[in-house]
Amino acid sequence: MLRGRAGGDGAAFNLGEATVTRCSVSLPDGTLGHCWRLGRDKRAAELAASLDAALQQDALRPTLIETVIEPLRQAQAEAASLTARRAAATEVRFSTLAAMR
Repeated sequence: MLRGRAGGDGAAFNLGEATVTRCSVSLPDGTLGHCWRLGRDKRAAELAASLDAALQQDALRPTLIETVIEPLRQAQAEAASLTARRAAATEVRFSTLAAMR
C-alpha cells in the first residue's frame, strides 16, 4: 500500500496499491541475494538479487563497486541534478512592494 500526506505534512492516508516483484537467488557457494522492486520487471529483479549476492563476495565487491555501482550512482546524481535545474528554471518569485506615502 502506498501512503501519502495531504500537503506533504498532513495526516497520512492510503493512496493506492503498488505491484512489487521480489526475487531471491542462491550462488553456487550458497550466498543468497535478495531484491524487492516496484513494478513487474522480473529480469531487473533477478539482476538486482544477483548483484546483491555478488556484492557479498569479498573478491568481487571492489570490482562491482567500481564498474557497476559507481556508474549507477553517478547517473542517478546527474538525473537528480537535471531535474533540479529544470525545476529551478520554472521557479516563480513573488515579492511585495509596499507603497510609499
